[in-house]
Amino acid sequence: MPTPAGITVVAPTLLTTLVILLTGVLIARLSAGPLARWAVPSIVLELGMGFVLGNTVLPFSSIAPLSGLAELGVLTLFFQVGLEVRGDLLTTRRGSILRTVALSFFTPLLAYWPLSAWFGMTTPQVLLCLAALAATGTGVTLRVLAQRRALHVPSGRLLVGVSVLDDLPAIGLLSLATAMGGVSLGRTGQGGLPLVLGLLAAVLSYGIALWWVRHRTERPKGPLSILMILIGAAWLGEASGLTSLLGALWGGVLLSRLAPPEEDVNRTLSVLSDVFLPLYFIGVGMRIQADTLLQPEAWALASVLVVLGIVSKLACGLGISAQDRAAGVDRWLVVFGLIPRGLPGLVFATTALGAGLINDSQFSALVIMVTVTTVLGLLLLEQRLAGLTRAKGVQAAMLGPGD
Repeated sequence: MPTPAGITVVAPTLLTTLVILLTGVLIARLSAGPLARWAVPSIVLELGMGFVLGNTVLPFSSIAPLSGLAELGVLTLFFQVGLEVRGDLLTTRRGSILRTVALSFFTPLLAYWPLSAWFGMTTPQVLLCLAALAATGTGVTLRVLAQRRALHVPSGRLLVGVSVLDDLPAIGLLSLATAMGGVSLGRTGQGGLPLVLGLLAAVLSYGIALWWVRHRTERPKGPLSILMILIGAAWLGEASGLTSLLGALWGGVLLSRLAPPEEDVNRTLSVLSDVFLPLYFIGVGMRIQADTLLQPEAWALASVLVVLGIVSKLACGLGISAQDRAAGVDRWLVVFGLIPRGLPGLVFATTALGAGLINDSQFSALVIMVTVTTVLGLLLLEQRLAGLTRAKGVQAAMLGPGD
């Protein structure tokens, strides 16, 4: 918007910007309690608050210098996912978990041609959308299961395994999309050398971690050591032409080999995510331009993505066998828990927008898809959990105390 003659616009200071951002986070968190019964997660409220701030008093350009710091919360969450990628993740129902993960990844790939033909997307743009469709909002889903004390029931255990592994191929798609997008945008100066060096560094770091465990007794447990591994691995992923997210995830895998997660490690990571994640969600909301929500093509793409997002996760129910159901696994509980895209979907969209891979209209469509699937999935998950709880109560009452 042009500035009238004779009027000087003073950019807000760093402290003023932080006060506005933290006020937005506070309002969103205070609103989360009353809206919890409608399964509206705090991240949706933070997105909405960011949208209001970004289109009124605080444009995103004013917090751009802080965006890298806010992304530390996102890197921390992917680092935590890497920590959970352990061998015991597949000790129970390995076949069911792998089948469901495969369905969750391959089913969205069927949408490649429709997205390319109907919306004129380039291959990197389509791959980015498919990555967002294949992802699962692990954090919001597992939080609901923990609140309902359903993490350790058969359905919850299977859903945990699927949710953690589900994001791995999705991150691979994102990395492929950004790598191909970099070539199409003209960043071809170094060819594939950084990627090769990055992969060699990943293999070498894993070997060093195994050697360290065999020959040294020291373990990286302090905040500084954890931060060094997290930021170093994320930088390596970014420098190699993949993504910092994949690097952070690999850093978590390395730390899990060096030192199994303990209370002090989890406490450090929880502090980082609790401080920086809300600022990240506010920043994502600030990136949404109000005028893009008036564009029919944005809503058309969002509608198609929402339908594809729901249908692709419904197909995951085929991975639950009759043997699983006989053992107490509820197919619909697993399916509903996979529908929310949550944090990974937002991160993928923001990463692509920052890299110039998608435009503002496509970014808004992806955020709408993530918001709708997250709210709808959590609402269905809550209702299914409540229904199963009532059914168990009725069954216990019919059997009676003596049965």
